[in-house]
Amino acid sequence: MHPEEELSALIGKAKVLIEALPYIRVFKGKTFVIKYGGSAMVDQDLKNSFARDIALLKLIGVNPIVVHGGGPQIGQTLSRMKIESRFVDGIRVTDEETINIVEMVLVGKVNKEIVAMINSHGGPAIGLSGKDGSLLKAEKMFIEKSEPEHERPEIIDIGMVGKVTSVNTDILALLEKGGFIPIIAPVGFGRADETFNINADFVAGAVAGATKAEKLLLLTDEKGILDSGKNLISTLTENAARELVATGVITGGMLPKVKACFSALSAGVKKAHIIDGRVTHSTLLEIFTDKGVGTEMLQ
Repeated sequence: MHPEEELSALIGKAKVLIEALPYIRVFKGKTFVIKYGGSAMVDQDLKNSFARDIALLKLIGVNPIVVHGGGPQIGQTLSRMKIESRFVDGIRVTDEETINIVEMVLVGKVNKEIVAMINSHGGPAIGLSGKDGSLLKAEKMFIEKSEPEHERPEIIDIGMVGKVTSVNTDILALLEKGGFIPIIAPVGFGRADETFNINADFVAGAVAGATKAEKLLLLTDEKGILDSGKNLISTLTENAARELVATGVITGGMLPKVKACFSALSAGVKKAHIIDGRVTHSTLLEIFTDKGVGTEMLQ
């Protein structure tokens, strides 16, 4: 590289740091809840990028809490065992046979891999499931589907799938005080000690609301929320989101993400974002740059 080009590249890096400085000041000591999933959990370069981002956030004084998914890993394991995967509105139908596999994959494999990866990049991560320290209490969730030909919505039983009823923030505060990064597997328990598979977006939203997080960031395999012409929507209000759901623009796996964001905002979270986890360092780009990436959700 020519000396002038090298100097220009260095100046560019300095400008990036200067742009990030005011955000670092504002966000120091604040809690960010980040839902980690999709391609960012599969591609090795993206996995390393995410781990470095989380370690850096902790190093500069932000308190990240990571809630992870594991849908592809669960799907692969079920496929090997010749068990069919079924989904309703982006949520996996989980019978009693499947819940044991879900817990094994999420808690025993995926969670520990993420913890080890972040630790290897200098982040003091510690893994939890919703059962640890009574972190996530849950109850059975049903899905309502409205059909034009029916006066009442259809109630769909999706098995051992739960919704969060309470979050034990004491254990999260204890880990924060000790300088640890909580990595949460979305498995909770009910009143009868039954195990529930909980959508990771919903868990992230519930944890963000309970901790009054500064930001909720959901990583996905889209640029963000797209309109009917497949163009990125940079900001989206709740009323506009309802319209996009009603017209079928927002469907499938994006539905729980949208619901999680607005649930968190109504619980006191300051900002919620759906961002493209396929972009290297997307978490840092959203937090520390003027433009950000993805879709910001507004009430």
